[in-house]
Amino acid sequence: MRKFLTVLLVLVSSLIFAGERKVYVIDIRQEINAASQRILMMGMREAQKLNADYIIININTYGGAVDAADSMRTAILKSKIPFAAFINNQAASAGALISISCDSIYMSKGSSIGAATVVDQTGKVLPDKYQSFMRAMMRSTAEANGRDPKIAEAMVDPSVSIPGIIDSTKVLSFTREEAIKNNYCEGKAETIEDVAFQFVGSKDYVIIKQRITFLDKMISFFLSPVVQGILIMMIIGGIYFEVQAPGFGFPSVIAIIGAVLYFAPLYLEGLANYWEIILFFIGIALIILELFAFVGFGIAGILGIIILFAGLTFAMIDNDLLLKGDEVNLMPIIKPLALVMVTGTSSLILSIYFASKVFGSSRFTKLALKTSLMESDGFVGVNTDYADLVGKMAVVMTDMKPSGKIDIDGKWYEASLEFGMVRKGGTVVVTRFEGGRLYCECLPQ
Repeated sequence: MRKFLTVLLVLVSSLIFAGERKVYVIDIRQEINAASQRILMMGMREAQKLNADYIIININTYGGAVDAADSMRTAILKSKIPFAAFINNQAASAGALISISCDSIYMSKGSSIGAATVVDQTGKVLPDKYQSFMRAMMRSTAEANGRDPKIAEAMVDPSVSIPGIIDSTKVLSFTREEAIKNNYCEGKAETIEDVAFQFVGSKDYVIIKQRITFLDKMISFFLSPVVQGILIMMIIGGIYFEVQAPGFGFPSVIAIIGAVLYFAPLYLEGLANYWEIILFFIGIALIILELFAFVGFGIAGILGIIILFAGLTFAMIDNDLLLKGDEVNLMPIIKPLALVMVTGTSSLILSIYFASKVFGSSRFTKLALKTSLMESDGFVGVNTDYADLVGKMAVVMTDMKPSGKIDIDGKWYEASLEFGMVRKGGTVVVTRFEGGRLYCECLPQ
């Protein structure tokens, strides 16, 4: 259906706009990330199908992910359709790189371009090896479009000094007037129409704006870092709670939903490959194997966590960006890895905290059936002598994850933990006897 509508749009536009130059407009008015990269790529494909003569990027951003910006600037530099950037307020950091990659730049009143130093998610400036990569990208991009590469480098490195433009203590940013003076802006503009008139060189043009469908918006929504972080927390939290109460239940459903919503948009956009998804499931398999097949939590479990995190991280990365010539480029890994590590660790900590509250609170017993089947009424249950063991101390004889064997006064019993895990040799206290089984809580070693 979508292909049919695209073909229909091409035919209609060819009839209506015959003899006029087509100017296709793409809005990038958000953080630079996988979602904005997707918008640009979709727009470029549609512009090619419409046989557009020019493309204008209406940009307003404070920056974002370097890997997404690198992919976007590469696509623009390789495009056969001329590009113009309309800086409608700000083009900072990654936004500056994208703007410089365009054939022409136009700026609105009060707008600025520059400040492209690479920082982490807390705003801390990263080591020089990362700045070096960004400097090289800025220089090569400026050179490709006949702009001064030294100025582009000064937008990244505060140590670069250009007499009459910038000293060696600040990162360079240009206002509109300064950008025009130094050949980093072709003209002033307040509207898309102003840009189109100057870029085309006549009034013989028609503007076609990119239309984003509801499905496109949904995919872009799930590609945003905040949503991806929430999905990672759903995956890790679901796995943790499922381990606490083995069996296919609500936590499993949460983890599966999180995994599907995490990987599906990335796969559709060509970021997640089969091997990254397989890596993720191998990690889960190793964790399950460690918990239920081996004693203790050792190499298999640790390796499983590492592989699971690696699968989540590499799924967000365009693998072509990892190799620049003969060298491995680590820049694209920084933000995805930080996102996975921070959200994954936070989810694990929160899961442990809430598990202790949920499984250790009597308030949640209201969710269970309390009707008693009394022996005096003719019901025959399990051995009630075990009820006398409540409150007794016990030694753990096999790892409890959460079930195992305990020793009370030289006699072994089957028991389950209220929450958590305890290794062999640990000490627990019997908290209740229910359904023919003893339940315990661990004590400090």
